[in-house]
Amino acid sequence: MSENRTAPTHPPAGTGEQSEAGRRSALLKAGALQNAILNSANFSIIATDEEGIIQIFNVGAEHMLGYRAEEVVNRISPSDIHDPMEVTARAVALSAELETTIAPGFEALAFKASRGIEDIYELTYIRKDGSRFPAIVSITALRDDAANLIGYLLIATDNSARKRVEVQLNEAVAAAEKANLAKSDFLSSMSHELRTPLNAILGFAQLVESGTPALTPTQKRSIDQILKAGWYLLDLINEILDLALIESGKLSLSVEPVSLQEVLMECRSMVESQARQRSIGMAFPRLPAHSYVKADRTRLKQVLINLLFNAIKYNQPSGHVSVECAEASPGTLRISVRDTGAGLTPEQVSQLFQPFNRLGQEGGREEGTGIGLVVTQRLMHLMGGEIGADSLRGVGSVFWVEMALATAPGLALEISAEEPLPQAVDGAAMQTVLYVEDNPANLELVEQILARRANLRLLGAADASLGIEFARVYKPSVILMDINLPGISGTEAMMLLRKDPVTAHIPIIALSANAVPRDIQRGLEAGFFNYITKPIKVNQLMDAIDAALAVTNQAQGTTAHDIT
Repeated sequence: MSENRTAPTHPPAGTGEQSEAGRRSALLKAGALQNAILNSANFSIIATDEEGIIQIFNVGAEHMLGYRAEEVVNRISPSDIHDPMEVTARAVALSAELETTIAPGFEALAFKASRGIEDIYELTYIRKDGSRFPAIVSITALRDDAANLIGYLLIATDNSARKRVEVQLNEAVAAAEKANLAKSDFLSSMSHELRTPLNAILGFAQLVESGTPALTPTQKRSIDQILKAGWYLLDLINEILDLALIESGKLSLSVEPVSLQEVLMECRSMVESQARQRSIGMAFPRLPAHSYVKADRTRLKQVLINLLFNAIKYNQPSGHVSVECAEASPGTLRISVRDTGAGLTPEQVSQLFQPFNRLGQEGGREEGTGIGLVVTQRLMHLMGGEIGADSLRGVGSVFWVEMALATAPGLALEISAEEPLPQAVDGAAMQTVLYVEDNPANLELVEQILARRANLRLLGAADASLGIEFARVYKPSVILMDINLPGISGTEAMMLLRKDPVTAHIPIIALSANAVPRDIQRGLEAGFFNYITKPIKVNQLMDAIDAALAVTNQAQGTTAHDIT
């Protein structure tokens, strides 16, 4: 039979002494750690009593602030070594936040900490010699075992080095932005300056070409070369100008519903003659009349024409170009331009959208700048769309763009039962409203709106130059002006009309899809009578037109009175 044995209840000899020694060692180690922390020269450690009077001021605080501990302990509060304006600002901010009054001083600095909320903030410390430096300070409330507040602990580090790096970084970024802006401004200025002599070159060359007596064959070839080089140079200037505007952030777009069928028809009419000269066949899709996409109409045309011209230029003789439209995903339309050219290698496809990279075509028979596709890509991104390409060597290439589908602008979308259509004003004299707008859908919409007023007649102009001419000839009572127009912008056109004594008095209302408050403010500061954003709210538009008509009628009445 075995015996049950139990372990002895008393510790082995020496165990108690070892435990006590361990405790003493731990206490000594903890004390050493505390001393190391308090004597650290890298951190300012300041402890206060519950009233905010400094009780502990470590070596790091002495080193950082220049005071000896005996100069501050039981003498001052931490708020006395902080920037007083920052302390006051903190008190004001807390007072507003809590809807109560908090006096500037240590109470403002320690307010959150006293409520158990860790508070870390940036402030300016003031050394004994009066010099200042930025610091990051953490404030913690200290409590006894009964949770009574007994003081505050402030741990701070000198933030000067990080601030210097921030300043240097900001200066470097500002210098880079300034240099980039200077480059863009230079390119923009030079592009405009180059247009003036180029206009004379192309103008007089065309006069010589069509003049009498007829040119000799040698003269004809020379003039053809001048014109060819001149038009190519104009294309280069335009592309550089567009790229400079995009990079400088100065290119303004008006993204709104655009009829894709109308844009494709206009593009087709612009490229068909070049296609015929090269015996290139073209096929365009038939789209429903209500096919609309979200885009800037002028820039969408520029994108599609660039892709079409490239498909014709780099095609094989008697080749073919086809335009296809299909829904890429719900709410997104893809427009593809397919050619039967030589095609591209995968490496060339990967380099397509690099500036000035002509993919080895520099010595080819076709002239080019290597900028067109870069501008096209950036325009698509600015309009919220995408662009890409697929190609197979020896078969051809497909360049595609994708953009969001949109609903056609219409009265039904903007008028509710509580907002009746404006009606004709009885007995009112007939007055002309000129609308300068390159989007036919928008022009038709405003025409429908004004048709409810028997006393208003709408006159439309598709670009600013024509609009300025119409304004000078017809002298309308009010002008509605789109901002993003081909060629001269709406803002530039408004300024030209203001400078002309014949049209200076006519109120001009901006009618634009640029609805950012900054754009509206700039438009009003530039001199527009009013600024109406699209989609159009009918009563808002009519109220603006009525206000403008009142100004016009008052001016005309004053003039008539002065004459009599």
